[in-house]
Amino acid sequence: MNTEQILALLISERDKLNRAIEALGIPVKRRGRPPKNPLAAVLTAPVGKTTKRNGLSPAKRKAQSERMKAYWAKRKKESAR
Repeated sequence: MNTEQILALLISERDKLNRAIEALGIPVKRRGRPPKNPLAAVLTAPVGKTTKRNGLSPAKRKAQSERMKAYWAKRKKESAR
């Protein structure tokens, strides 16, 4: 027997075994990235009330806007020189 015939026999045997495993209902090992663990999401979920990030108040937002306008005006003036 040459190697090609041996390889063909081995492949056919592998296919037969895979079909037998599928028929028995045993899951075949998946290739690639494993599925997410549903228990991990439950265990890492925060318990109790979730906190919401507070944004800037309107006054602080306006002050920040003015500071940034001044900053960029200064940068523009310096780059024009």
